[in-house]
Parts: sequence; structure tokens; C-alpha cells
Amino acid sequence: QVQLVESGGGLVQPGGSLRLSCAASGSIIGINSMGWYRQAPGKERELVAQIISGGSPDYADFVKGRFTIARDNGKKMVFLQMNVLKPEDTAVYYCNAKIKTYSTPWRYSDYWGQGTQVTVSS
Repeated sequence: QVQLVESGGGLVQPGGSLRLSCAASGSIIGINSMGWYRQAPGKERELVAQIISGGSPDYADFVKGRFTIARDNGKKMVFLQMNVLKPEDTAVYYCNAKIKTYSTPWRYSDYWGQGTQVTVSS
């Protein structure tokens, strides 16, 4: 069993900052990519940022220059530093990881966190 647990969401004023954290735990052999997606009301879930093992971070155009993703492989954690937040950043943010487990060691599978609400409003 694998769990992704997020923390760090909340209410912030436009121009403010928040830092999201996500920790993976369970019967994990390896983690390929870790990243963040978001889903606003009435919209589809979209990629915000991700890091593939051994690769460079990949950002959606709408967050470039404002958000920074970082990964701690030893702790199986991923972080999202969000600066200069805008009202349109309001959404539920989901942690995602592609993980190889002891029960399915031949492939990486998608795992999701429960989501954390980020609201940007004055």
C-alpha cells in the first residue's frame, strides 16, 4: 500500500506565497516522477509542475517564474513553492507520483494524494 500525504494549502491574498509538501510512504521500491496537478471548479485537472528522476523540473507555462518544485529523494518528498499567487491559482492541488512497489515490481503506477485546497482571495 502506498500513500501520498499533502500539506500546506490554505487561504492567501493575491501576491502572497504558500508552500505545499507531499510525502510518499509504503512498500516503495522506487519513484520515477513526482509532481503537482491542480483542479479548479468546473475545469479538468492540469499539470502544474513535475520532476522526473535524473531530469530537470518541468513547469506549466502559467506558473513559470512564480512556482518552484523541489524533490527530496531520501525522504520521498516533493515540494511546491508558490509565489506571486493570483486568484486564478485557486484550485485543489494534488500530489502525483509514479511509483514501483513490491507488489508490482515490473512497472511504475500512478498514485495520487487526497488534495489540498489553495484559495487566493482578498
